[in-house]
Amino acid sequence: MKTPYVLVLALLGLTACASASETYPGRTATEQLLVARATDRAVDGLSLPIPRGSRVFVDDVYFRAESSPYAVSAIRAALSDAGYALAPTKDQADAVFELRAGALSLEQMRRVFGVPEMRVPISESFNVVSIPELSIYSRRDRIGVAEFSGFLYEPRTGAPLGAITPMTGQFRIRSHKLFMVIPLGQQALQPGERDPGDSWREF
Repeated sequence: MKTPYVLVLALLGLTACASASETYPGRTATEQLLVARATDRAVDGLSLPIPRGSRVFVDDVYFRAESSPYAVSAIRAALSDAGYALAPTKDQADAVFELRAGALSLEQMRRVFGVPEMRVPISESFNVVSIPELSIYSRRDRIGVAEFSGFLYEPRTGAPLGAITPMTGQFRIRSHKLFMVIPLGQQALQPGERDPGDSWREF
């Protein structure tokens, strides 16, 4: 009579459990792609007020923003495409290009046709009641925004060689919902894509 119990215990001892571990980064992949594409648009056509072929050292010591390594690399690539030589050090450069970041982040905008989510105070002790969204239609825009600027100087004397007006770029993904749950004309950005195309209808 004890044999079945022994078999059950033996099987329980042989069973194993595995669970997947997930990380929670500060930005999702889509958000990172939005900023990257905005950066690519900001540096498109970058030109410096010095002769093409000049050796340029890109100084990013004051360039501080999330995703700044991608932005600095994009600026270096744009300079190379424009015909400038990248100098590895200031001593080997004809000009130093000192960068600064105005913006390198995300904007979000949401429009609702109906009743938006609200928090209503119900007493003087700051107790509030949350009222959920009750919308017929809603639209969400996620926008990557990039703005950089900088100035040039002669590395040996520090003499100014010119300033770079702000380089700006935006990249937008738009999505729609009906009755809060039905997606309509959603946009999606996949790695490697430069443009996901317009949403089904721009409204």
